Formats: sequence, C-alpha cells, structure tokens
Amino acid sequence: MTDARTDDAHAESGVGVVVVAAGSGTRLGADVPKAFVEIDGVTLLETALDGVLASGVVDEIVVVAPAGWEARAQECVDLAASCPCAHRTAVVTGGAERTDSVAAGLAALSGDLDVILVHDAARCLAPPELFGRVVAAVRGGAAGAVPGLAVVDTIKIVDARGVVTGTPARADLRAVQTPQGFSAPVLRAAHAAGIQATDDAALVEALGHEVVVVEGHPLAAKITTPEDLHRARALSAARAD
Repeated sequence: MTDARTDDAHAESGVGVVVVAAGSGTRLGADVPKAFVEIDGVTLLETALDGVLASGVVDEIVVVAPAGWEARAQECVDLAASCPCAHRTAVVTGGAERTDSVAAGLAALSGDLDVILVHDAARCLAPPELFGRVVAAVRGGAAGAVPGLAVVDTIKIVDARGVVTGTPARADLRAVQTPQGFSAPVLRAAHAAGIQATDDAALVEALGHEVVVVEGHPLAAKITTPEDLHRARALSAARAD
C-alpha cells in the first residue's frame, strides 16, 4: 500500500478547488440545473462559492458548469468574488459523468498547486472551517482527506433481489461529504488512471493511497431532493438569524 504521507508535507505552493456544478438536478424537480436553484434569492453555486472564499485557504477556483450554462456560472463567480482575498477563477464545461467533470476542472487549475480540493455546489452550506480542516490534514501529510459524519442508522448490504447479505458494524461507517482534499500529484494521477467513481476519494484509494477522515459538519449535507432543499432553506434561515 502506498504511504499516506507525502514526501514533502511542508511544501506549500497553493490550494486550488474544483467546484462541481454540472449536475442536472433531475431528482430535485427544478426547471434549471441544480446549481442554479436558489435559496433566499441566491443560487446554490453562489452560496457554495461564498463558503469557499470565506475559508481563506483557497488560491484558485474552477467551476464546472453544465453545457450552455457557463455564462450564468461566470455571473455567480463574479458575484461571489467580491471577497477581497486573492484568487484566480475560471469556468469550464462539465462532462458526461462526475469524474469527467472533475477532470475538466483539474485541467484548468495551475500545475504548481500542492493541494486540490473537490467540492460539490450541492453542498452549498458547508461551513468555511471545513475547508481549512481538510487542507490542514493534507498539508500534514495525508494523501487525501475527506470530511465525514458517524452513521446513526443501521446499514444493510443487499443483493439484486433485495435480500440482506450483511450488516456492517455501524461504528466502522462514515457518511462522507465534500470538500474532499488531496495532494495535487496524487489526485492528478488518480484521474489519469481513467476509472470512474462516485467520489474522488475512491479514485485515490484505487491507486493504493490512504485517505483519512476528518470531522465533518451537518451543514455540509448534499441537496438532492425537494425535501433536502426545504431543509437547506430552513437551515439557511436559522443561520441568518
């Protein structure tokens, strides 16, 4: 197994983030792609970008947008970029699968970054401190770091017929979130391997690298269904009070 520690854990050259906003949002039932659905008049994408910028740890941002929505994504970037922190931004077009979209974002980032984060615009309420926590873990030597929460439900493994084939120990399970962070060379190599996965940590794990879990946050829940959106609006309102 590849050592989870990078060769030079203290070489800091910059942090880039790929904000994945290319999803169609079919399950959300909206008439626009998910990233452009609004909470209190602000798109999920702009809200997510506000959290990225407020973290104070990011130097470059690439937004991956659905085809035909690049100009609208750029508007969201311009609105969020009123933050005074120095950063470089770009908008690129997403691919057919999530892995393809992240790869497109990676290609637009500078080549001299030491840490790359991947963040879902659909987890728009992720608090700024979560980004710092992930970056600190990677700069501390981890090949990859993901935020995660303990699982409260009992999980069953089932076969194609719906028959239970196993019950994993709940204490060993974590529900992972984004931002996920990685040593830049490790993440680029994982994407160059040409496999597909539902998250980038799985790509890195497939190469034999160890990924650590840091403390996640309930606000980093993913918005997928109308119920999720309703919950996010309530949380946003409570946070604003």
